[in-house]
Amino acid sequence: MLRALRNTLGLTVEQVAERLLCSPSKVSRMETGQRGATLRDVRDLCDIYGVNDPAQREHMAALATEGKKQGWWQSFELDYFSTYVGLEEEATSLSYYQSAAVPGLLQTPAYTRAMHEIALPELTPERIERMIEVRLKRQQLLVRDPPLRVWAVLDEAVLHRHVGGVSVMEKQMERLVEVASLSSVTLQVIPFGAGAHPAMESTFNILDFREPTPSVVYIEGLVGFMYLERPQDISRYQMVFEHLCAQALTPRESVELISTMAAKYGNSGASRRRDAS
Repeated sequence: MLRALRNTLGLTVEQVAERLLCSPSKVSRMETGQRGATLRDVRDLCDIYGVNDPAQREHMAALATEGKKQGWWQSFELDYFSTYVGLEEEATSLSYYQSAAVPGLLQTPAYTRAMHEIALPELTPERIERMIEVRLKRQQLLVRDPPLRVWAVLDEAVLHRHVGGVSVMEKQMERLVEVASLSSVTLQVIPFGAGAHPAMESTFNILDFREPTPSVVYIEGLVGFMYLERPQDISRYQMVFEHLCAQALTPRESVELISTMAAKYGNSGASRRRDAS
């Protein structure tokens, strides 16, 4: 919010720092969340940015106060991912595109365990259990009041990639069908037959918040992560996401495909058990 207000007025970090009588690094750290803003900072910045609406000033002051409280996730040593979990907690809606794995909020514990068991460098069994606990806590967002609105678009490859074996995949497909029945969750699959699409080389999350807080795009890869906050970047990813939704199967067709895959995994597992006996 602070960055958005500054950019709207066309001010640089240095100009704001000069008026705030502080270093530019302090302004930058407040904008990136590396340093909490005091109530006095919020008051002075509201004056600089011309925020005269008492309700908005009060809202920003409340955010500054809440920002000093420790979130449940901060005791799990999540490193860089701690910031994302905090944003996810405050989001009102989340738009996913995943090309290779089931999104974390929709994973079963067994699927999560299988994902962490192949991590490099290797994780200890104790650390894996802690990460499963984090994921289960995050999934409470789906049933809170009001629930987080989730719109997930998956490439069909997600349904076919064996993570943890056929039994794990059967339960994971059943879980996807289950969460798709929630009124706050929309699930779509882009079938192989749809051909090329504009996000084939990317995965991303779009987090939306209560106004006036701007949306954020989160991108994660093997060597790091990135948050995109510029309006033009957010608009581009929103446009791509809308294109993916149009190219994907309808939610009903997607659930039917996932149900078919669940039955396929179930039959495959049963066949293997018969062969073993």
